[in-house]
Amino acid sequence: MLLRLFLLFTLIPLVELALLIWISQYTGVLFTIGLVILTGVVGASLARREGLRCWLEVQRQLSQGQLPAEPLLEGLMILVAAVLLITPGVLTDLVGFALLVPPIRRLVGRYLAKRFQARIVVHPGPGFPEQSPQHDGVIDVEHRPTNDVPP
Repeated sequence: MLLRLFLLFTLIPLVELALLIWISQYTGVLFTIGLVILTGVVGASLARREGLRCWLEVQRQLSQGQLPAEPLLEGLMILVAAVLLITPGVLTDLVGFALLVPPIRRLVGRYLAKRFQARIVVHPGPGFPEQSPQHDGVIDVEHRPTNDVPP
């Protein structure tokens, strides 16, 4: 984990800096600065548009009584894309713009969902039946107020 954090916060910025210096040698410093500003502005605008679309989908699914798991995951990826796009750099901009493209975002979302599901382990607690052919996964719950808690 420490190695990943080291790579994230030191190696990636160094590679980004080297790429920006390399681009400025061929195009000029003003062009490179303009490119960084332009990608930040365009990226923020696209992220806002995609984020609004995602928010509306979350609202639609909630109003229909559905759990909006997929739109929430897409919203998280849009947020990550926005952060990457306002971060100066070429590689971060490429990844950020890629996450704003819905088909790529869905593909990454499926990959992340599989990773999340592979890490989730459900252990039934005491009094909960194990999953079996007779058990359909539904647990009936009844609320009984206690007298020791004031209203």
